[in-house]
Amino acid sequence: MAKKKIITNNKSARHDYFIIDSLEAGMELTGTEIKSVRAGRVSLKESYARVENGEVFIIGMNISPYSHGNIQNTDPLRTRRLLLHKKEIRRLNEQVQQQGHTLIPLSVYLDEHGRAKMEIAVGKGKKLYDKRDSIAKRDAERRIQQIKGRKN
Repeated sequence: MAKKKIITNNKSARHDYFIIDSLEAGMELTGTEIKSVRAGRVSLKESYARVENGEVFIIGMNISPYSHGNIQNTDPLRTRRLLLHKKEIRRLNEQVQQQGHTLIPLSVYLDEHGRAKMEIAVGKGKKLYDKRDSIAKRDAERRIQQIKGRKN
């Protein structure tokens, strides 16, 4: 597996959605944006992706302005294009067309070459009772691990 430096995770995504399929995508960023990403000034809260005219865009992702930037600093919440192959975009579009499915960002990271990448996923929204089941399962697994730890 290739080395990657995780910048940020979307923790609420796995809590709010069932993850059906995930995919790695490059991001089209400006010079000061990539410097902010490397500094870890990225937020994925309330962000989502959308397929429009054969391209995928990330909407609502906040990349704070670079502190040592200049007049070329861009809007922190601007819509950014994701870099994917046409075949991948078609597959994502087919999956998103199904009722209740959406594209959500899971994480932003730097690959071994220093390029900013994003893991996006097709997700289906969870109902309240599904979230309760997930919490109950996680608590039960935690208790089992605690008991096993005491025995050892």
